[in-house]
Amino acid sequence: MLSRGLAFIVLAAGLGKRMKSDKAKVLHELLGKPMVHYVVETATEFAGRNVYVVVGYQSEIVQSSIEKKYDVQYVFQKNQMGTGHAVSCVLPYLDAQIRHVVILCGDTPLISLSTIELLISTHFISKNDLTVLAVKMENPTGYGRILLSEDQQVEGIVEETDATECQRNIKIINSGIYCVEKQFLVDAIGSLTTHNAQHEMYLTDIVGNGYRMNKKIAAVIGIDTLEMIGINSQQDLITAEGEMRLRLSKNLDFRNSP
Repeated sequence: MLSRGLAFIVLAAGLGKRMKSDKAKVLHELLGKPMVHYVVETATEFAGRNVYVVVGYQSEIVQSSIEKKYDVQYVFQKNQMGTGHAVSCVLPYLDAQIRHVVILCGDTPLISLSTIELLISTHFISKNDLTVLAVKMENPTGYGRILLSEDQQVEGIVEETDATECQRNIKIINSGIYCVEKQFLVDAIGSLTTHNAQHEMYLTDIVGNGYRMNKKIAAVIGIDTLEMIGINSQQDLITAEGEMRLRLSKNLDFRNSP
């Protein structure tokens, strides 16, 4: 499953204010294991040591927790200026042999190997510049919406805080997980701005930028909503742990089987 030309970036720098805890969000545990461990474990299955974990809040504690079990690399994000900025911090450290990058969120512990494999294989087979992992939700409140052109091409992602009333009715949402051709990622990150409601560098803006550059951008629509939704609150944590227990009780490896 390992690919020498593939790197993974795991975003794990934030506090997670909605968790209402002083602990870094990604260190909150499911079944006695920090949620970020599940994500890093999945990433190493595909990329070995070419996994870059972006740390920030409680960086030393997060890194110490991960390095006890996994041999990966770490990049420090001094100022939390958005997901786009977090990815930009990693780019100078990517090995020259890397041709494609998968970006994961450290708060999605239920993400499965099979779903990531589908994302990567679709990206390679279709020769996309960027492939977005999306999911359809009946209640998409709080999530970025996938914007499709008339010919069903992905033309952008709009964060809810910046969305129009019409756009908020869109039910296909962004999971925050991407597979990107490295050179396109470098170029697209370089063009990001902070001209938005949060005054941050949105990683999602690389989609619209790529569309305007006539890059090949597509979405893979996942079938398992819980697998791809990030943990943002204590209630989300309880829900995810319950789902994990359910899958294990059915002798399912939740990383492999949706």
